Parts: sequence; C-alpha cells; structure tokens
Amino acid sequence: MDRRLLLVHAHPDDETIGNGATMARYVAEGVSVTLLTCTLGEEGEILVPELAQLAADQADQLGGYRIGELRDAMAALGVTDFRFLGGAGRYRDSGMMGTPANEHPRAFWNADLDEAAAHAVAVVREVRPQVLVTYDENGGYGHPDHIQAHRVAMRAVELAADPAWRPDLGTAWQVAKVYWNAMPRSVVQEGIDAMAALGEASPFDGLGDLDEVPFAVPDEVVTTAVDGRAHAGKKDAAMRAHPTQILVDGPFFALSNNLGQEVLGTEHYRLVRGERGPGSGPQGWEDDLFAGLDR
Repeated sequence: MDRRLLLVHAHPDDETIGNGATMARYVAEGVSVTLLTCTLGEEGEILVPELAQLAADQADQLGGYRIGELRDAMAALGVTDFRFLGGAGRYRDSGMMGTPANEHPRAFWNADLDEAAAHAVAVVREVRPQVLVTYDENGGYGHPDHIQAHRVAMRAVELAADPAWRPDLGTAWQVAKVYWNAMPRSVVQEGIDAMAALGEASPFDGLGDLDEVPFAVPDEVVTTAVDGRAHAGKKDAAMRAHPTQILVDGPFFALSNNLGQEVLGTEHYRLVRGERGPGSGPQGWEDDLFAGLDR
C-alpha cells in the first residue's frame, strides 16, 4: 500500500511540537507526508529581541518570516509537501481567545466553515491520504485557530467523501482513519517529574491535579503511541528552526509562555474515525497510525 498521511495544523511550529518525530519517522519509511497549515502565525509572540519589530503591532511582518521558519523545519524533518490553507495569507492568525485579533477581517476564527473546508477538501482529494491528523474539539488548549483547524479538518473529511459535493474539487475520497493529537496525563506527569529531578520549576506546580491541565487527557482515551525516538534529533532541529516561537534547552523546550515540556520522541494520538488496529504494550495502544490498513 502506498501510505499517505495528511496533517492539519493552525500555525507554523504546531506541527513540529506535536508531530515532528512522527513526521520524520514516516518520511524515513517512505510514507507521503503532507502538512496543511491554516495561518501564518502573524500574532505570535517573538522570542528573538532583534526581530521584535516584526510583531503584529509594529511592522506586522512576522507571518512572512515564519514561512521561512516552516520551510527550514520541514527540511529538517524531510517533508517536501507543505502548504497553506487556501494559499499563504488567505487566513490570518486570530490571536488568543478574547483578544482584539479575533475581530480581524481575515481572522481564521471567523472564516466561513464550508468555504475554508473547501480548500482542505481540494487537498484531501488530491493527496488521497489514508490517515489524517489534527486537534481535538478544544484545539488542545482552547486557541481559536486550533479549534477552527479541528472544525475545518473534520468538515473536510466529511465533505471530501461525498461525490455530490463540489466535484470541481476532484474525485471523492474517504479518509480511512482520523486521529486527534493527545497528551496522556501519565506522560505529562513524567515530564513534571523529569523537570523536578533537574531542579526545574514546573508550570503546573501548585495545581491540585492534572485535570486542570487543558491539553492533558486521560490515558484511557489514548489509542496510539508512535515511536519516533530514532528521529528525535530531526525533531530537535525542526524546533530550532522556529526560533521566534520556541527556545530549546537540552531535553526541554520553552514556548512563548515559558511552558517547559520534555521533548518527546514518542507522540500520542486518539483515533476518532476508522477501525482501530492491533495494539501492543501494557496499554494495548497501536504503534502505527496505519495499523490495520494493510489487512
């Protein structure tokens, strides 16, 4: 089987943080990997002081700069097919929930769902992926663009399979398996423990339990763990290719909110559409996003 994987993300750098090791592993295995990014990340904070003038409230040129960062990150991972939804700049970064950026005329958060999904349908019908990866319904942690990327991706899967919907966008295609990124609570706890062992403060110190961590999900809803540890170096290089957004420090990385997490070579997912393949290990998790599709 000619295996094909499509990932739908909100901003440049999201793909590397959540799926970098997975992407590098599958490229190495000969899988066709396509990345569809929905915005340029114009509203991101800037961690490089000498580039501060690129910010949205100054020159407003960060989006164009981040296209170059994404290109370098994809080169590190070996991904050659990466695109922007509707073309670069079609939709703008909406900023965090409740900020004025939400009201920008091109804010992705305000995009007509079927119009945005049509751009994704065209990609699905062209690439014909067996597997699609995106966020859960909360976008992982509630960012408007992550939530909208989830909505667009799920709507595109539905519409792409309907031969009566926009045949001008290509021949209908049924995605066999859809996964949402998932961070098991046990893995988050391991990261907290690792930071503590190094004498580092955790951003979660003081929380009663991990139920209050927005992106941490119960282990029992996780279905799949993709071991990309052999490609962790590529993920590290890809993260370093996003310097305006990510600071990498040894086995940890910090985002603009100084959130430290262990840089993981094993990435986790939740199967929400399609048939679950055979599992392994104590949790019985799949070890391959394509598990069961060769049968």
